[in-house]
Amino acid sequence: MGHSRRNYGQYCGLASALDVVGERWTLLIVRELLLGPRRYGELLAELPGIGTNLLAERLKNLVELGVIIKPESREHGYELTELGQRLREPVLMLARWGMSFLGAPDEGLEVRPHWGFLAVQAMIDPELAPDVDEAYQFHVDDVVFHIAIEGRVPRAVEGPYAGQAGVVARTDAKTFVEIGAKRLSPFEALASGRLSLVGETDAVIRSSVLLGLMPATAAPMASSTR
Repeated sequence: MGHSRRNYGQYCGLASALDVVGERWTLLIVRELLLGPRRYGELLAELPGIGTNLLAERLKNLVELGVIIKPESREHGYELTELGQRLREPVLMLARWGMSFLGAPDEGLEVRPHWGFLAVQAMIDPELAPDVDEAYQFHVDDVVFHIAIEGRVPRAVEGPYAGQAGVVARTDAKTFVEIGAKRLSPFEALASGRLSLVGETDAVIRSSVLLGLMPATAAPMASSTR
């Protein structure tokens, strides 16, 4: 009777979603692809412990279900379809929710710089976007990304900002995820030298409010006067 995927057998949107992404590793594959196309070898390297057979099986399932597109050649990577991209908000919300359960970063736990990029996206509160078009650039270990704000809409983008960033933050992945998990305050990270923020005070405050690192009430200059 060939290999068939397990399913909950429930006529419900949530059960149906979990039939697709509820299996172990699947959403972590999606997490990687939300950051951009990834080749098979890259996924294997970024998901230590998955094993080559399981990765192949999960990718095959996601391709069949129309969540990801198979690369045309070895040079190209797997990428999310439009349907797959619609997982961005739920994944970020789950990441934000999951940060409440993160303990201290154990020596045995993997941490990758680009997961810091996901942490930042999960931390952004669009409601608190400043009324100023500017960008905040992050250097997390050797990975660079930025948040660009245009017309009060923040966008997180891989790579450096083309213009002059209002704030440049430098840190390491572990510190960054700890800050996101609210286990470490930005002030403790700054004081211990694990985080550096360079920029005009007002811009640093606006970026801190946007990421929920500082209460909006503490920054009158960050609130819109419209």
